[in-house]
Amino acid sequence: MNRAFQKILLLPLLLAAGAGAADLRVEFVPQFNNAPLAFDALKNQTAAGQKISVTRLDFLASEIALRRADGIWIGKTNWFAYISARDGKTNFTLEDIPAGNYNAVRFQIGLPPEINHGDAAQWPANHPLNPDVNHLYWGWSREYVFLALEGGWQNDSKQSGFSYHLATDRELMTVELPVALDLNSSREIQVSLDIGKIFSAPNKIELSDSTDTTHSRTNDLLAVQLRQNIEAAFAVENVKEFSPIAELSHGTNHLEIAPNATPYHFSFSQFAPQPDLPRDNPLTGEGVALGGKLFFDRRLSQDDRQSCATCHRPNDAFSQPRRFSRGVDGDLGTRNAMALENLAWKSSFFWDGRAATLREQVLQPIQNPIEMHESLKDAVAKISADKDYPRLFADTFGSSEISADRIARALEQFLLVQVSFDSKYDRVMNGSAKFTEQEQRGFELFNTEYDPYHGQYGADCFHCHGGPLFQSQNFANNGLDPVFADLGRYKVTKRAGDEGKFAVPSLRNVAVTAPYMHDGRFQTLEEVVEHYSTGMKRSATLDPNLAKHPDGGVPLSADDKSALVAFLKTLTDEKFLRHAAPAVLAEK
Repeated sequence: MNRAFQKILLLPLLLAAGAGAADLRVEFVPQFNNAPLAFDALKNQTAAGQKISVTRLDFLASEIALRRADGIWIGKTNWFAYISARDGKTNFTLEDIPAGNYNAVRFQIGLPPEINHGDAAQWPANHPLNPDVNHLYWGWSREYVFLALEGGWQNDSKQSGFSYHLATDRELMTVELPVALDLNSSREIQVSLDIGKIFSAPNKIELSDSTDTTHSRTNDLLAVQLRQNIEAAFAVENVKEFSPIAELSHGTNHLEIAPNATPYHFSFSQFAPQPDLPRDNPLTGEGVALGGKLFFDRRLSQDDRQSCATCHRPNDAFSQPRRFSRGVDGDLGTRNAMALENLAWKSSFFWDGRAATLREQVLQPIQNPIEMHESLKDAVAKISADKDYPRLFADTFGSSEISADRIARALEQFLLVQVSFDSKYDRVMNGSAKFTEQEQRGFELFNTEYDPYHGQYGADCFHCHGGPLFQSQNFANNGLDPVFADLGRYKVTKRAGDEGKFAVPSLRNVAVTAPYMHDGRFQTLEEVVEHYSTGMKRSATLDPNLAKHPDGGVPLSADDKSALVAFLKTLTDEKFLRHAAPAVLAEK
């Protein structure tokens, strides 16, 4: 693989020498048999004559270079990009490339070994290699997935799933494509990635129970064949002019902070990714304290009898031990109150992800008629009438003005610092504790796939709940129902492929956050494990990592089910539960 990168000039050296420069945008265009790829639709026919859908196409790119007419490659090292085609993240821009004519482009799908096996927690927020950005990091093996291709297929009379995860240094892919590129002004290269070719050439892939999954283990022939096919599935489709424009800013950009406010020391696990904290609402000791006081203040509700903490109890990891919460008018909600922990690593909120920021999320329950049922105008008036709040707002924001936006900012700060990384599991990971034999068995089951054709008989939990956060940013249908009473994520996106999908929650402190699922249907962890072993229902949007398993789910013995529950209980952080609600934040 490395032979292609021996003769290369680095961009900074050329630019320092005074070469003119232009920008190059690379746009990846997903296709199936030379036609635009329609995600989620079970209508794409492979070379083997099978109908498949594609629900995920994510990959990491690195080591990009362009070849001049004299054969010299001009490239960047320590350069990386993350592509997530279904979510519309399909391009990247290379700035300040030496002007000139180029006849080839080359890049790798995957990462150099020193990066692949390096510290994943080193990457800043929004970096392509931050695990919270790409969702392609395997915490259990401490290396990245280079490319993830997932979807469904018709397996006789049932709809099954396939899950191809190309990883390990052996499967690092190099793509080299001819291109006629005049880069004397900025240009865009459109590069197709044809999924039909991944199933056809040079190796014909026919889906079956033995070929519907790969995790790129040693001697896995399917992984080798897929690597070869992927390298041949790219092609340059078009080159056109490109006009770089300044990146638009998003959200609220004004900064409100008191001049003497004390910066809050935000600490978290050494194994966790760098969080993307809001730059227009920096954490301060005063802001966190104010947010805590508001979180427990019942005057944010219409009848002054409910606070945020009524439905999000700190001693229960900010969840509530009942299926549905009851609002101020006696109405029951329709979804279970989610636990509120490690929210600094979340990119959307609510079970359906309808809020993009915590600041947006915290105001919705206050106004919701079946929850706190209060207008923001009246909530602000009641808080403003309190003798202490004007001073606290001034200490936090620089003036005594109280507004809905400032209430939201303070609540955001309080919730962002609710961090849980001190469970028995964490102590085992840092070497200060040991699992029992049963917990160790549960840990191994959790982090091992179920793939009997390759000798793997795990519980396959890590696909959705992997890494130090035990969650993902994704939405998934986990097989609760064949027909959906609640359409979940679809209500936000209106995409048929999102029907019945809900946010994947963290499993940290899961032993104290019953009942479980978006509708609170399971009362115990034992019931949850039983669902994934015998109770899963098939439907069109069932997650491929579940659909590939036998009917009902992953076969587990009674002892293994108990071991899995024992491991899940090691995720309880007693210190977090004990200190999440200090006495100074007692309800009014």
